[in-house]
Amino acid sequence: MTATPDATKPLAGVRIVEISSFVAVPLAGMTLAQLGAEVIRVDPIGGAADYHRWPVTSDGDSIYWAGLNKGKRSVAADFRSQEGQDLVQRLIADNGVLVTNVAGRQWHSYDTLTRLRPDLIHVEVSGRANGGTGVDYTVNAGIGFPMATGPGELATPVNHVLPAWDVACGIYAALSVVTALRHRDATGRGQQISIPLENVALATAGNLSFFTEVMVNGTARERIGNSVYGQYGQDFTSSDGASFMIVALTDRHFRDLTELTGTTKAVAALAETLGADFTDEGERYRHRDALTGLFTEWFSAHTGEEITAGLSATSVLWNRYRSFAETATDERVTANPMFTPLDQPRIGKYLAPGLPLEIDGAYPSAVAAPALGDDTAAVLREWLQLNPEEIRQLAESGTVA
Repeated sequence: MTATPDATKPLAGVRIVEISSFVAVPLAGMTLAQLGAEVIRVDPIGGAADYHRWPVTSDGDSIYWAGLNKGKRSVAADFRSQEGQDLVQRLIADNGVLVTNVAGRQWHSYDTLTRLRPDLIHVEVSGRANGGTGVDYTVNAGIGFPMATGPGELATPVNHVLPAWDVACGIYAALSVVTALRHRDATGRGQQISIPLENVALATAGNLSFFTEVMVNGTARERIGNSVYGQYGQDFTSSDGASFMIVALTDRHFRDLTELTGTTKAVAALAETLGADFTDEGERYRHRDALTGLFTEWFSAHTGEEITAGLSATSVLWNRYRSFAETATDERVTANPMFTPLDQPRIGKYLAPGLPLEIDGAYPSAVAAPALGDDTAAVLREWLQLNPEEIRQLAESGTVA
């Protein structure tokens, strides 16, 4: 009898080598690992540029690195030596899949590696489509989002905290591996896939019509603070200083909002004065400031608890603004089956997320991240069938650590 496959590990049996740093490719590798693939992150001895990246513990261990490398195995090798490069090439050829954002290295390029493994799947994330370098924050600066973020009266750009393009790129990279594996299974051929981070941002801006609006209407998105473009959405503050984000996408949402705030008659009078039809979402957006003026009185006269109770009884879309510190101890984390207790060596015990996918009633759970080089000897033994003496010699020569 054969064991029943784990539905949460559909990539079990797939082996992947990752050569990376920072966010996009580590996220891709972790996603693939959480789906069951055996992902070996190969780093230079001493670690890549992100091995000590903040936030760190009081002892200097990177919480960040542990967070993006859960469930992987770690090999450390001398990237500068021919022997170290040859060893990494053998690992890649053995499994036939490489995901990397360390671009421009001839020794692990597609052309070089396909001589060793013709059906290689080679996924490379780069900064810019023209071959130039770039990271999330520099790519974002060149797209337009920082000039449309923040209050309308602001004249300077505003970066967002979320590295959105890194995250989207990481998911695209993981998806590209899965589709390339399916292609190889069907045809016996590998693929060379290039994903410029800049193109991820450009494609997203195009898909969300930020560029199309310019091309078709001749107008660019303006800063509107916390309003929601084309709909009615605004932030409000309670009498005791709690902040809320309120969104009314449909007629029902808007009707419930006016009833809750006791402004139904005032809104009708405003519509008549302006000649506006507030059943039209575009009209609600155009006259958002006037509507906000009517709703603000109710919000500012009630406490956060009163507002929460009132909104909870309506169809209105809303949430209270919270800090990371508040959310980390909220039941959305503490009672969420996606989060499971993890005893992460060097970091401590905490609730760690698995994949945000519920598969047949279960979430792929988090597995602790390795320390640099934790699995070097085991991987060389299992993947390349090196014996203990060969592994000892490689370690003594400084080829691996």
